This record gives sequence, structure tokens and C-alpha cells, in this order.
Amino acid sequence: MRVHLHCGRMSLHQADVLEYYLKNVPDVLDVTVYDRTQDAVVRYKGSRSAVVAALAAFAFARAEAMDLVPDHTSRALNREFEEKLTMTVCCRAFSKLFLPLPVMAAIAAVKSLKYIKEGLSALLHGKLSVAVLDATAVTVSMVRGDFNTAGSVMFMLRLGEILEEWTHKKSVADLAGAMSLQVESVWMQSDGAEVLVPVGQVQVGDRIIVRTGSLIPLDGKVVSGEAMVNQASMTGESQPVPKKAGSFVYAGTVAEEGECVIRVEKAQGSGRYDRIVKMIEDSEKLKSSAEASASHLADKLVPYTLGGTALTYLLTRNITKTLSVLMVDFSCALKLAMPIAVLSAMRESSGYHISVKGGRFLEAVAKADTIVFDKTGTLTRGTPGVAAVHSALPELAPQQLHVLTAAAERRSEHPLGKAIVRDAGTQDIPEAEDFRMLPGRGVSARVDGHALLAGNPALLQDNGIALSPTDRDAAQRALDAGQSLVYVALDGRFAGFIALADSLRSTAPATLQGLRDAGVSTMLLTGDNEAAARSVSAGLALDGVRANCLPADKLEWIADSQRQERPVCMIGDGINDAPALKKAFVGVAMGGIGSDIAVDAADMALVNDDIKELPHIFALARRMMRTITLNLSFSMILNFAAIFLAMGG
Repeated sequence: MRVHLHCGRMSLHQADVLEYYLKNVPDVLDVTVYDRTQDAVVRYKGSRSAVVAALAAFAFARAEAMDLVPDHTSRALNREFEEKLTMTVCCRAFSKLFLPLPVMAAIAAVKSLKYIKEGLSALLHGKLSVAVLDATAVTVSMVRGDFNTAGSVMFMLRLGEILEEWTHKKSVADLAGAMSLQVESVWMQSDGAEVLVPVGQVQVGDRIIVRTGSLIPLDGKVVSGEAMVNQASMTGESQPVPKKAGSFVYAGTVAEEGECVIRVEKAQGSGRYDRIVKMIEDSEKLKSSAEASASHLADKLVPYTLGGTALTYLLTRNITKTLSVLMVDFSCALKLAMPIAVLSAMRESSGYHISVKGGRFLEAVAKADTIVFDKTGTLTRGTPGVAAVHSALPELAPQQLHVLTAAAERRSEHPLGKAIVRDAGTQDIPEAEDFRMLPGRGVSARVDGHALLAGNPALLQDNGIALSPTDRDAAQRALDAGQSLVYVALDGRFAGFIALADSLRSTAPATLQGLRDAGVSTMLLTGDNEAAARSVSAGLALDGVRANCLPADKLEWIADSQRQERPVCMIGDGINDAPALKKAFVGVAMGGIGSDIAVDAADMALVNDDIKELPHIFALARRMMRTITLNLSFSMILNFAAIFLAMGG
């Protein structure tokens, strides 16, 4: 339906408020708001009366208070460049229709200074670039007194600049919005206790706690504790940086190891988006190697264009033919057609709920022939439930073991730990002290005065804790049933285990079949036991399975594949997967339930936590490369044909 608002002039912000308010209405599929006419077009399914009721209840003040609009939208950016294009075209049309020749000549002379300056600068730096061609075409036209041609050349160059800048800024804004991960809640120190609060409630001066694997949600200074912080997303540094009392930390960076308390110095939303934009603009993340090659090729062809221009003049002595050859350069075709193909593919990937951090990663996907999966949270739902609790100590009831373990796992980022806490329900869970994440092994903490360890068999082995034959048999039965086990030790003694069962994602079989149809091999690398890994593999017909993999094992497998020059794509969701994601030819993280380290380390993120889109991204990346090849071939043929036609008049 189309609706009209009787509100007088609608601002761009009001248009955003209306758009996001209507998008938040159940069964509304899409909304387009036209601020100039105060209209909104709403696509919906289901009941029309529900949409009408939402419209009837709408008021700008009420909707704005709901805080539905993101900090940055593309409406203002699009309007800015729409107006630039309109003004450029209107000014050109006005000058041609109404201005006398002397005035046009003066305007052309002033505008030409920019292009002549750029051309001379390139020559002074020993470069025969496209700027030299532009400057030559404008200068020759001006010297001949052909101000109309000079004006037309500069008009087309200006249009190209506006379109290129618009495309680039829009893609950067979209990408920065996707990378500005939203942290919903944080642990805050309050009256000597730790309280989980929404991040929006945190004020300047409050103290928040950041642990291994967590994204730092706000700018601030470390007041206690130490942590190794990965700042690559902000500063480009490849190695984690140690942070201790007095060190400043940035929102959007990730604590890779350790724990610290941060005093907040900037409230939510201040600076993170802008720093991401700056980081993207200063980096080469948007550039695929195909784009870079096309840009270099355009500059390499400049001497040949100049040579063809000189040859045409020597053979014909016709300045019009000579100028025509000069104007047919390869700049627009090569420098714009390639990036537009890449940026279009990146935008299309967002339609599949996949956030891509740069064009070169899509190019890498197109070349990848193997995809490696983690199990928990990737091929499985990642929300396992507690199937059984086995206590090995007579004085410890299974329910009590569950509660103690939930206390230790309360601050854990691992899906199994979260499941243990969730299934503990409303029981009174005690507070844990001295909590530590042990990546690849589990957690440790003090609960009710007991030293508690919870994790995998490697954690028990590291601490010299053994299972009795009876306990080992019970654990083996659970493993044979395909369940995952979290082993628990109290005060150096084996206390029992918690068995958790996870189920395959309903989309997993179709996803893997789609990948096989695309010629992509599938491999499972999991830290889980052999039985659980085989149970998953049996239903999915994977090409290979490796169980009991520590983070170092996954990393070594990826590195070994690279030594064999096999382009491997890795997909995972946990802290354990981060090193492999970063090392892989291209890394894909589960964007919602995945740990912040995994998302930060990966090159792409599945925003809606569903692997069903993976075959689409492989097909899209390969189609992008075919389009780039077609663009390159077509533009070369067309430009060479145009040069020969120009030489012939």
C-alpha cells in the first residue's frame, strides 16, 4: 500500500524514523519512504488491518523514542550525491543554452586548471597515467579555441568522478555498518558485585569487565588486570597488544587472552563507526587483485594511446581525428567496470545475509575448492541441551554438580558452557571467583570455596586427574550415543561429567549437497570426540573428518593445505576457530552466536547464523569473476574498435 503523511516538509531523519518504525511492524516485508512527497510504500503479508493499525498509532516523537534507527543510514549520503549529479547536469545544460561564448570560455579555462595541474603533477613524478590523457585532451581543445569540446570533456570527467566517489562511499558505509557489531550486554562492576546490564545503560565513568574472547564494547582505560588485545580492526596491527592498568582500549577491539576492568571514557556509538570507515578507506580491503590489475592496466595503456594519437596526427594532419583518438582511453572501462562488478557482488552478498569485509575475499572464495567446517554451532544448531549429569562423588548429587558447573561456566563464551547455564534454569547459582578461560580446554574458577575445572579430557590430563574404570565406561556410553561431554573436577578430584546433545541444522544436508554440486570438497575439523564427529558425518556424507582437534591442530591442517597450494575456506564460530579462520585462504564466521574473536578474525560473517547461504556465496563469487573477465574483454574490444574508427574519421 502507499500512504501519505500530512506532516508538511519531511526531513531525512524523519524519513528514517518512519521507515524503521514500519519495518519493525510484524509481517511488513519492505518499506520505501519518499521524503519529498511525504509518502511511504509498504510491502506486507498477512493482515492489512495490522499495518493500518500501526500507521494509526504512528507519531514521530513516539517512534523516535523507540530508538529503532541505526546511527548511520545511507539516505543522507544518497541525497548528497543525487543533488551533486543533478546540479552538475543542470549547470552544464544552463551554460550551453543561455551563456554567451566568452563566458563559457572563461568558465572552461577556470575548470581546466584542475585537470592540467593533475596531468603536470603526474608527468613531474615520471608517470604516464590517465590524468595525462585527460589534461592533454582538455589543453588541446582550449588551445584550439574549441571551448565547447573542452567543456564537454570536463563535464564527462566530473560525472565519472561523482559516480566513482558515490559508489565508493556507499560501499564503505554499507561495509562499516556491517562491521559495527552490536554488543547487547556487558558485565559491569556495581557495589563490589558483577552485574549483567544492557550496553546502552553504561555511562562514562562506569567500570566494565572484559574477558578472553569478548569484544570491547566501549572506549576506556584499563584500571586493573591485564589482557592481550587484538586491535587489527582499528589500527591494522597484526599482533595482539598487551594492555594493563593505564592503557587505553578502543571499542571494537577483541581481548584474545586475559581479563581486565575498564573505566568507560566514551559512551556507546561515539567514534567506532567513524574509525571503521577510516580504517577501510586507508586499507586495501575493498580492492581485489582483479581490480588492482585493471587499474594498473589502464595506466600501462596510456603510452599506447598517446602513440596512437601522435601517429594519427602524422598520417592525417587532422586535429579532430587526433583528439578523438586521445579521448578514447581505457580508464573508465577498466577502472570503473571492475570495481562496480565487485561492489555489486558485495551488495548482493548482503542480500544473502553475508557480511563481506572486502572484494578480495570474494575473489578468494571463487578460487577455493575445499571448505572446512567446525561442528558445534556450525553444522549443528549450537544450542545443545543437557542430556544427562553423571556424578562420580557419592556426596555430590547430580543436580548439585550441574549448579556448581553452571556457576563456573556463567562467564564462558562456549556454546556448551552457555547450554549448561541455560539448562540450570531458575536454580540459585552461586557466584564464581578467579574465573579463567582456557582456550581449547575449558574453564577454571572457585565456586563455594572449591577449585573447579570444567572442560575436555585434555584439561584433566594437564592437571593429572584420572577417571575410574566405572566413570570411564559411563563416559564412553555417552560418547557412543554421539553426546558431547564436559568433564568436571573439584579440588583436584574427578567429580563427574555433564552430557550434552546437539542436533544437526535442518539446512545442513541441503547446504553440503549444494557445495558438492558446485565442486567444493567438504571437511570436518572438530575438537569433539570421534563418536560425535562420526555421528554428524554419517548424516552429511562429508569428504573427510578429523576429531579431537585442538586449535593448534586446526591451524596446522590449514597451514598444511596451504603448503600443498590448496585454497581452503574455513567456517567456524568459537574462540578455538579464530587462529584457523585467520590463517585460511578465506575465513567465514557465524555472525550472531559466534565469538567476537572469530568474527573479527574472519573475512566474512554469516549474519543470520545459517549456513544455507554458503552455496549462494560460492556461486556469486564465481559469477563475479566471470563478469570481471567479460567486462575486461568487452571494454578492450570496444575501446580498440573506437580508436580505429576515430583514426578513420
